[in-house]
Amino acid sequence: MMRRRTTLLTSCTALALALGATACGNSDPVSAGGGDKALSGQTVTVAGVWSGTEQKNFQKVLDAFSAKTGAKTQFVSTGDNVSTVVGSKIEGGNAPDVVMVPQVGVLQQFAKQGWLTPLSATTGKSVDAGYAPVWKKYGSVDGTLYGLYFKAAHKSTVWYSPEVFQQAGVKPPTSYDEMLKVGHTISDSGLAAFSVGGQDGWTLTDWFENIYLSQAGPEKYDALAAHTLKWTDPSVVEALTTLGKLFKDKELVAGGQKEALNTDFPSSVEKVFGPKPDAGMVYEGDFVAGVAHDQFKKTIGKDANFFAFPAVDGGTAPVVSGGDAAVVLKDGKNAKAGMKLLEYLATPEASAVWAKAGGYLSPNKSLPLDAYSDAVTRATAKSLVDAGDSVRFDMSDQAPAAFGGTKGAGEWKLLQDFLRDPSNPKGTAAELETAAAKAYKG
Repeated sequence: MMRRRTTLLTSCTALALALGATACGNSDPVSAGGGDKALSGQTVTVAGVWSGTEQKNFQKVLDAFSAKTGAKTQFVSTGDNVSTVVGSKIEGGNAPDVVMVPQVGVLQQFAKQGWLTPLSATTGKSVDAGYAPVWKKYGSVDGTLYGLYFKAAHKSTVWYSPEVFQQAGVKPPTSYDEMLKVGHTISDSGLAAFSVGGQDGWTLTDWFENIYLSQAGPEKYDALAAHTLKWTDPSVVEALTTLGKLFKDKELVAGGQKEALNTDFPSSVEKVFGPKPDAGMVYEGDFVAGVAHDQFKKTIGKDANFFAFPAVDGGTAPVVSGGDAAVVLKDGKNAKAGMKLLEYLATPEASAVWAKAGGYLSPNKSLPLDAYSDAVTRATAKSLVDAGDSVRFDMSDQAPAAFGGTKGAGEWKLLQDFLRDPSNPKGTAAELETAAAKAYKG
């Protein structure tokens, strides 16, 4: 499985604005894994895709757990291919106790292979109290809760340059059609509307998913994600047609289709927030802010801001998310202590540690918004939490890797081909169905 978005940029600190607020409420000592150094002398091994800034910030959470329980922790970075690395460790008798899983499909794979231990009743109570039911659904397999979503991404944010908007005399739009009109006004003022990072196929899947969720609705989104609805369905063709109109409009896409296909995600952010802007907007998740802030020294909220991905054709504005779920492996040498770590991660106390460090959103509604010290982060977190059960997990992350998570193959490649030539949405839908049918069968 491929890990995308935040780990593509080890310094991607999402909304890293030195969140200064401290935590929010004390968790129950038992549910937090102790408080009386009950785990002294034990070591919990945690594996995950994080590296760089993300790993350092998660280590602060692990250190807080250690201070509370007396347990030592060891983090092992797996790189993108979590399932392969964890599988080989299990076979070698060196399984970690806890794995931070970045995709629903990987969590389901682990559970079906019998690798996971169901989460404790204590963790289950925390999830029921603090999370919208949809997060429990994505963490469960066949009705059993295996995964706790500790970190989330908000993938329904469009980032823009306030200076460009002011010069063009436009305001953040509230509908998809209005967004395209704003884009044409920006184009008339001398810049393209959107920077599109088409070299990274996952950005194109995110474009499609937001349009599809708003246009077709959550029921069809869920069916398409599970492949109980075929990609040849008219709703898919309609969404591709909507997306294709944007792709083929040279006034809207910076450098046109060819340049978009040669632009990776970091470069797409640079085209808006770098020293020589080519566009006024870039669509992607909340982690755009980290790149704009860290690499281009933009003050979030002043030099860079966002608006919610707008509703399409009268539908509901979409909220597409992603996230990392903590799971406990049966074969871990210290799985019981690992379960105590998850009980701690389920508390707002744990979430507040990373919130203070920056680059973090929590799906836990028990974490007060004032744990995020700036208005932009609070607005993003509020949007995610307020969406409740209408949140939908990234569709490609729910798919088998061969279809939804492999460079140069499946959905990534076919949407790149569509960006190159968006003239035949029906034909692209048929190709997507062929690839999906093969991957889901496998």
